[in-house]
Amino acid sequence: MINRIVRMSFQPDKVDDFLSVFNASKIFIASFEGCRSLKLLQDANKSNVYFTYSIWESADNLEAYRKSKLFENTWAQTKILFNDKPQAWSTKIADRVK
Repeated sequence: MINRIVRMSFQPDKVDDFLSVFNASKIFIASFEGCRSLKLLQDANKSNVYFTYSIWESADNLEAYRKSKLFENTWAQTKILFNDKPQAWSTKIADRVK
């Protein structure tokens, strides 16, 4: 399993535009082969900072999504709204308590 976290900071007046893009795309992303879960998180202190948190069956599934037309189109609409460079991490669970 791959946990993918992407941090995105938006121009404050473009947050609604991003939410429209996300809402139009989320069902398709969540339905993409290998995607187990997709969540949108908002920073508790900065209302224009969001994170996507997705769980993928494998790195290959994530890479297939990243090479897809769905990603290409969604990312093209999203990246023009940023006010800072996005950051992304792919992680694996190293330990679990509960």
